Amino acid sequence: MASSTVRPEDRGRLDEHDVARRLLESSAKLSYDPATEVDWDTPLDKDFHGASPEWSTLYGTAYWNELTDAQRKELTRQEAASVASTGIWFEMILQQMVLRDIYTTDATDPRFRWALTEIADECRHSIMFARGAAKLGAPAYRPRRAVVELGRAFKTLAFGEAAYAAILVAEEVLDVMQRDWMRDERVAPFVRTINNIHVVEESRHMKFARDETRRRLRSAGPVRRQLNAFVIAVASYFIVTSMVNREVYANAGLDTRRALAEAGANEHHKSLMRSSCSGLMEFLASARLLTRPALALYRRANLI
Repeated sequence: MASSTVRPEDRGRLDEHDVARRLLESSAKLSYDPATEVDWDTPLDKDFHGASPEWSTLYGTAYWNELTDAQRKELTRQEAASVASTGIWFEMILQQMVLRDIYTTDATDPRFRWALTEIADECRHSIMFARGAAKLGAPAYRPRRAVVELGRAFKTLAFGEAAYAAILVAEEVLDVMQRDWMRDERVAPFVRTINNIHVVEESRHMKFARDETRRRLRSAGPVRRQLNAFVIAVASYFIVTSMVNREVYANAGLDTRRALAEAGANEHHKSLMRSSCSGLMEFLASARLLTRPALALYRRANLI
């Protein structure tokens, strides 16, 4: 008589397929088309902020206190556009890493269908962020050339838990700030809609990234775990420190040198970043990815 017992490795695959199926069902029920959901036609109302002012890099500084209400709003619009532009940059890296990861996998596997669904989501998000930044009256902000080239290397070489954990870092940091922005009536309505769409759809991406990170780590030995913990921390450092481009201050009509100095010493913003990453750091700790070298980089980026 055949045994009804399911081997542990088979049970693991069944659980992974079940997660992918649930994500696909959720995507079918709750996804958005930014082309029709976002109000692109109404002209920008400059009485609104681009982000919750408390999330501005200058909020709480002496410089912030000297700014007029109009200057503060323009600054948050430029900062929100910079965050969106950084989001586009990393979403393009993400899409390439996921596509490379599933290149030779079983096309009948629900995880394969989910991965393509996630890539499709990210394509729409990148278009949405690009249109949003343009409507905010901002230029195309880009990370420094050295960071762009590091990103080029990362998307080509990163694999397994390094790729998926880095994806999770980028999504978690954006998720927390955007949850605040989407509820804030001081923020431009079209920006709130963009944030709401991103938060809803990225929640599925974060679930998948956590599960894939755990799955890939099952076979990781101590050397691989140490190496990838450091790679993830390096990627996290450059993602977070690239979010607000230094050019936002000049484009908002501010003194760039003074703004950079006060933003760099802004304990309020550092505290916000640390609190927003508490859940992420708990996950990385549970996955044993908070090694001593990694912790040093997270502290330097004010994530812990």
